[in-house]
Amino acid sequence: MKFKWVTLHVKNLDQSLQFYQNIVGLPLARRFQAGPGNEIAFLGDGETQVELIANTRESLAGMSPDLSLGFAVESLDATMKMLKDRAIAIHSGPFQPGPNIRFIYVQDPDGLKIQFAESLP
Repeated sequence: MKFKWVTLHVKNLDQSLQFYQNIVGLPLARRFQAGPGNEIAFLGDGETQVELIANTRESLAGMSPDLSLGFAVESLDATMKMLKDRAIAIHSGPFQPGPNIRFIYVQDPDGLKIQFAESLP
């Protein structure tokens, strides 16, 4: 069994695509209409992807405050500089709970916490 994707219901697909492509760095794999008022986009180039679903007829957006998505970065300092340059606020952190990891959280356009984590030598 393989984990293939995580589904996020978003309020504004274009705004969310901009965040996940330009801030997180995920490439758009495919985008399509899925019936009246529904549009879906998949992001990522690996086996596991992020699926964004926008429904213009009803709002399903809303995230649990306990849910977050984590992404590995080469340099947390470079990531924090990029976020500052793009006016993306750091939600919390940086944290270093152990000698081998350091991370921060930001929020996506719908308030989901996104973790950027650097593995330390």
